[in-house]
Amino acid sequence: MPLQLYNTRTRRVEAFQPIREGEVSIYVCGLTPSAQAHLGHARSFLFFDILRRYLAFSGYRVTYVQNVTDIDDRSISAAHRLGTSWREIVAGYYAEFKRSMRRLGVREPDKEPYATDFIPQIRETIEALIERDYAYVASDGIYYRVGKFARYGALSNRNIDELEAGARIEIDEAKEEPLDFALWKFAKPGEPHWPFEPYGDGRPGWHIECSAMSHALLDPQGTGFDIHGGGADLIFPHHENEIAQSEPLMERPPMANFWLHGGLLLFDNRKMSKSLGNFEPLADVLDRYDPQAIRLLFLRTGYGKVMNFTEEAMAGAVATLERLRRDYRALHEAAGGTDGAAATRGALTARVVAALDDDMNTAAALREVLAAASLPADGNARERLSELGTVLNLLGIEPDERWLAAPEELPLPTDLALALRLEIAEPWLDGIDDARAALDRVIAERLAARASKDWARSDRLRDALARCGIEIQDGKEGSAWSVVR
Repeated sequence: MPLQLYNTRTRRVEAFQPIREGEVSIYVCGLTPSAQAHLGHARSFLFFDILRRYLAFSGYRVTYVQNVTDIDDRSISAAHRLGTSWREIVAGYYAEFKRSMRRLGVREPDKEPYATDFIPQIRETIEALIERDYAYVASDGIYYRVGKFARYGALSNRNIDELEAGARIEIDEAKEEPLDFALWKFAKPGEPHWPFEPYGDGRPGWHIECSAMSHALLDPQGTGFDIHGGGADLIFPHHENEIAQSEPLMERPPMANFWLHGGLLLFDNRKMSKSLGNFEPLADVLDRYDPQAIRLLFLRTGYGKVMNFTEEAMAGAVATLERLRRDYRALHEAAGGTDGAAATRGALTARVVAALDDDMNTAAALREVLAAASLPADGNARERLSELGTVLNLLGIEPDERWLAAPEELPLPTDLALALRLEIAEPWLDGIDDARAALDRVIAERLAARASKDWARSDRLRDALARCGIEIQDGKEGSAWSVVR
């Protein structure tokens, strides 16, 4: 069965067929680095990383483009508030985001265009829309005329009359109709701007950059590209507006054959928000949890589904990852030290491929991997290890030297003593600077709490250890600890 994908454009699962044989072109809406990235961003980019890996594994030559919206109202506002430049705001947040992506094992895009590097192409796109009467010049900028595009609302399955009824014009906007959106914002005092003759200096609106960049980098002939992706929150208005801008200028629409959207991520059944107090920067989450465990957690849920992130679910993913590493290590020992790097294919690979062909069903693929890894080692250990390494790399959970070390053999975090003092804030930790001595004292205190059946204190100490990178496993024969990898 060929790869089947749910296409937001047609609202059904379809067999994937690239426009050009043997090649796949993908454009994914990237980050707007005006604030710290969060776990919702990670979920979206992790999925497209796996899709890209799978298409390459299937023999396609993949061109993957992920843009950077490096100029927008929020980055300008943050720069004014902090007394710095918008470029410094963008550079700082984007550098942090890139570090997080590397920690998560997300591969670099083939092309990573910045909006401000494509100002000439953006101006050309706007001029072409003006010439065809799809755009007009107002006193504060250049706007897209939504009523001119008959298919507006088709991607998001929204009725334009209902959209118009719910839209409104802001006080400082001079557009003709409420749904019209800005292509070019004329310069305001203190804001960055670029020349645009004969209309006036200014900067691009949000949506136009993606139309200009995808056309320049993936579809210069105007005949469409294969896959456009992003989070579900981008379907309307961003992706709807991209289509409206792009397709009137194309030789042969649609803009993209497939539109793929990742589901929203909730935190304890609520949307993440600083006002709700449940916002945590992605970099901080990666400091608390093993990045591979985060990837495994996301693999457990279909990419298009709404997912609820909880500490309990994350703890389960950490435990599952450790079990998978233990099984891999046992198989490695049975195979006589062979690494699993060779691209061996067999029954496991076939089952994983069948799962991924079913609309990238990573949950089913992961179940196959976990089941195969837990089987007792036998005479085929060498081949099984090689195949397991192949499918783990395909899913982005790439075995490395840490997988071959027992948890207790891993070095303690160098700052463990300080971290424990800050987390626990008990006088009995004062003055202990050695990591092992501090760990032994906390474990002794926890054992004493368990002996006296002070379960609340025992749990508090266990949770403090977990936040410092030490996992406790309680069993019938006592408690053991290991370093979270």
